[in-house]
Amino acid sequence: MQIFGVDIGGSGIKGAPVDLERGDLAQERHKVLTPQPATPDGVAGCVVEVVRHFGWDGPVGVTFPGVVTGGVTRTAANMDKSWIGVDTAALLSRELGGPPVTVLNDADAAGVAEMTYGAGRGRGGTVLLLTLGTGIGSALFTDGRLVPNTELGHLELKGHDAETRASVKAKEDGELTWERWAHRLSKYMQHVEMLFSPDLFIIGGGVSRKPEKFLPLIEGVRAEIVPARLQNNAGIVGAAMAAKD
Repeated sequence: MQIFGVDIGGSGIKGAPVDLERGDLAQERHKVLTPQPATPDGVAGCVVEVVRHFGWDGPVGVTFPGVVTGGVTRTAANMDKSWIGVDTAALLSRELGGPPVTVLNDADAAGVAEMTYGAGRGRGGTVLLLTLGTGIGSALFTDGRLVPNTELGHLELKGHDAETRASVKAKEDGELTWERWAHRLSKYMQHVEMLFSPDLFIIGGGVSRKPEKFLPLIEGVRAEIVPARLQNNAGIVGAAMAAKD
């Protein structure tokens, strides 16, 4: 069975049909740059472009980098603030011509995909997925059950939003070495571990393609740490899973 998934990020919007039996993309994904400013109308136009690239006219699952409840976006840390309070599911359904659209938090989508098909499959206890990119997303699971919209990238770290110090964007903006960035990431993960005592950290986002560059440098964390198996496609897969459900 195939369902279409779209992953909206602060820098790019990507999507593809997903084979839900395999938990993988059925075709190579199509990606466009996130418009700046990332307004609802501008981003909706990009979502339409991605979906129509494949000629898709069925149900669509969409991730959003912020809190989402009942299809409505409640926060927009790395998007235009005009997203707050928008019925995003209704907006995208209208722009796509009427198919049902399901919207959920981007890290939650990635986490559900990893727990079903990837690094968290079959794992009990407390599992925490962190997506490292423009910001830091989080998905928290207890015995396989999702606690939605945790948004732990906005925990305070040294007087700042954690993602402003430990995200991939912070590494790039500050021109940090892998060692210096891993030090910041270690401090953040130590703080998260103190609060939630996870048995397993799964590290997702595009940087999960290079685990050898930074995972061996993480210090002071007791929990097991592994890279996401679905890497940066996890959000697309999780979005499609939500649309099926």
